[in-house]
Amino acid sequence: MAQRSPEARYQEIERWLRRRVRRAAPGDPLPSESELAARYRVSRMTARQAVQNLAAEGLVQRRRGAGTFVAPRPIHRHEGSLMSFTEDMRRRGMKASSRLLQAGLRAATSADVDALRLPGAARVVAISRLRLADGVPLAIEHAALPAECAGVLADDLETGSLHESLAARGRVPSVSRSWIRARLATAVESRLLEVPRRAALLVERRIIYDTDELPLEHTETAYNADRYAIDAVFSVSPSASLPNSAAPIAPA
Repeated sequence: MAQRSPEARYQEIERWLRRRVRRAAPGDPLPSESELAARYRVSRMTARQAVQNLAAEGLVQRRRGAGTFVAPRPIHRHEGSLMSFTEDMRRRGMKASSRLLQAGLRAATSADVDALRLPGAARVVAISRLRLADGVPLAIEHAALPAECAGVLADDLETGSLHESLAARGRVPSVSRSWIRARLATAVESRLLEVPRRAALLVERRIIYDTDELPLEHTETAYNADRYAIDAVFSVSPSASLPNSAAPIAPA
């Protein structure tokens, strides 16, 4: 019988690992490269290739000195209705909470001025929070609101919902526009999100308008890309062109 090529062997290992990951829970350990090499009678390099392929897809996590583990399954946010983080987690059967990092009034940045349609010397309500789901750090959120919304600073911003606080004051969030990009985590973000240095983050810049179509919130949220995904559906139409109103604005 002809011996199978190293490529076929690592694909065989990869298929076995995929089945193992599907049956396992996030955080469960997987066999080491040495164990895989012995099990399939291949070199460690061949076994490593299979593990690396799954790691590149975010299915497993490799921790230096500890081993390989089943990666957390990301939370998927579907397009459609605008929901606050608190409401979104509540509907998933998860407990949303926040750790307040900063809250108060500050001078508006140029991005805040553009997004919220403010005069140049305006001040904004700035709220920065670490958002958690079932106690697991999921995102860092920096929100800026018009100064007339300062009453929300008196509310519980750690266990309560900012959107509910705004709605209680007559400013009901209605429509959102978002811009999404990827970047590497800073040292501070890595510590807060409990991820490795320079881990990949999914960063969403969002402007929320109220029911009177007035800008209400300008937010940048940095998500742990291993724990959060944003789903989108697009129609393919080569001849279509974007309306002027859909043109992206420069990132902050």
